[in-house]
Amino acid sequence: MKRLAFLKAICVGAVIFTLTTSATAATKKTADKPNVIYILLDEWGYFEWSKMGHPILETPNIDRLASEGMRFNQFLAAASFCAPARSTLMTGQHTGHTTVRGPGCLRADDVTIANILKDVGYATGGFGKWGLGEPGTTGVPEKHGFDTFFGYYNQKHAHTYYPNYLIRNSKKVPLEGNTGNALTGKINSHDLIYADSIKFIRENKDRPFFAYLPWTPPHGHWGMPLDDPAWQKYKDKQWDAANEKGEQDAQMYAAMVEMVDRQIGEIIALLKELNIDDNTIIFVSGDNGGRTYFANEKHPHGFLAPNLNPKTGERFRGGKGNFYEGGIRIPFIVRWPGKIKAGSVSDHLGYFPDVMPTIAEITGAIPRKDSDGISIVPTLLGAEQAGRKQEQHEYLYWESKKSVALRMNNWKAIKPSNKAPFELYDLSKDIEELHDVAAQYPEIIEKMKKYAKQAHTPVVLGKVLDASLGFKGHSKN
Repeated sequence: MKRLAFLKAICVGAVIFTLTTSATAATKKTADKPNVIYILLDEWGYFEWSKMGHPILETPNIDRLASEGMRFNQFLAAASFCAPARSTLMTGQHTGHTTVRGPGCLRADDVTIANILKDVGYATGGFGKWGLGEPGTTGVPEKHGFDTFFGYYNQKHAHTYYPNYLIRNSKKVPLEGNTGNALTGKINSHDLIYADSIKFIRENKDRPFFAYLPWTPPHGHWGMPLDDPAWQKYKDKQWDAANEKGEQDAQMYAAMVEMVDRQIGEIIALLKELNIDDNTIIFVSGDNGGRTYFANEKHPHGFLAPNLNPKTGERFRGGKGNFYEGGIRIPFIVRWPGKIKAGSVSDHLGYFPDVMPTIAEITGAIPRKDSDGISIVPTLLGAEQAGRKQEQHEYLYWESKKSVALRMNNWKAIKPSNKAPFELYDLSKDIEELHDVAAQYPEIIEKMKKYAKQAHTPVVLGKVLDASLGFKGHSKN
């Protein structure tokens, strides 16, 4: 009996040791996973930051991210409007496959970056503008991997910084004192969204987290607290910028860019304070190309000229809403201290669908099998560290109801409307897309047409599950 008891004790001890060791290993494995922060700035233009030589805007913290990480010359948005761009980013699919290509919501079975990270132990939080499904639909963020999401679910609702309410996990959060005036009110929505972003990072400092920060600034009906330091800097500027109603819209836009730059600096400082900076990878980008806001005869490209190269005078054609370079060229910066070479600049050609497989590889998550993306880890960390050379896209693809575009190396084909023929540009010689060479290269056009045909699938949208939960009046707020 004593021998039996002894053997039982040994077995129990072995089991306890194994379970304890496994639990410790699992905890360590989870703790070693890097945190991921993705900051998406709405309508932030390619040249709207000081490192790109902008003559007015000062963005020392965004500049610092680029100086401490990698800046991409041609990592492109995968759509030229807000909702499709967010859909391609979250699902890893281009606009020929992703669910939301215009108005609509994600399907119940859509897999997002938040889903794959939650599956490997990440805390997942979103703060800002969702745009992929309203309350009562299959597209709400809390049904797509987010532990919490606070901000706007509806696109138009996000166009004001003084709404009557925000939404947290499909529940209305009233903002007492706001009257529905788009420009002024008692509570500024971005202040709350930013505060929640910071709170989420603090609360999850001891576990891996994914903080998705699709902030609305600088897009929308511009309005911010009048005591904000950025507004104080610009409020007295006398600019000859065109304003529809005579307000200081250009000054407010500039202040918003510098406000989010300051907040990005505060996030970096917080990561250092929490001693997690070296284990956090930060992405910062625009969501689609810039718009020629505040244009007049003297400033035909817009007063702040988001698509005009201040150093060369070259201008990306078009802007938000089309697939010329002005509609899809965005700032794209990635910083990971000690992992990504500081101050590096990449000419790698990629776009939003690549973000999911990249984050998956970095974190050990599994991307959706039907992703159109290619991991850019070899570009970020180097081929030696990644264990392979960087794979390239055979082609990149964009579509909307009215237009189609493709990119194959330096060749760019665009069908600007349903009735128009394909145009062709060699971007290595014609970055402004001024010289259509389609007639000279019919074989390239035919190849692009075949790619376009194979890239498109019919749209299958998500569903409304409970129409009574849909909040009314978004477009007015």
